[in-house]
Amino acid sequence: MNNSTISPESRNQKFLNKLKEREINVQACYQCGRCSAGCPIGEFFDMNVMEVVRLAAYGMEEPLLKSHTIWLCAACETCATRCPNDIEIAGLMDVLREIALRKGIAPAEPKVPLFHKAFLSSISHWGRAYEIGMIAGYKINTRDLFSDMKLGLNMFLKGRLKLTPHSIKGKADVRQIFSGQGKEYDR
Repeated sequence: MNNSTISPESRNQKFLNKLKEREINVQACYQCGRCSAGCPIGEFFDMNVMEVVRLAAYGMEEPLLKSHTIWLCAACETCATRCPNDIEIAGLMDVLREIALRKGIAPAEPKVPLFHKAFLSSISHWGRAYEIGMIAGYKINTRDLFSDMKLGLNMFLKGRLKLTPHSIKGKADVRQIFSGQGKEYDR
């Protein structure tokens, strides 16, 4: 994107305010490039991490919400660790994904939110990740039932996957967290 397409009128102030509410200070970025240089999966992105932060600082919400980068980010925090200005880049990616889903923008990587949903459903139901149930839910939703069958069988035969979930203490507490009615803490 060239600078001629970025004007004060094209900035999405509501988007910038949302970042400010979440205490994500993208304006502090001076484009040193450490975030992009350290990203272990940056080679798979359609825009590098530094570009995401810069477009966010410009209030350019639309190209960010349509990017593959926000869905491929592993939230490993390497970028934030390397940032000399302590910008919460993984938090920025979370906010961008959240906004895209709320606005009904189709994810550029549609399997990522399906995996996320399967993972959270497993945690909500069992109190922990129950791998076989989680992967079954994911595979059904993606309609990709057999692509990993050999790997799954090998993991099962080596005892890495259990047919039944482990029980944990505090399942009711986990369910309460997912209900949104957990304890409120002073900040």
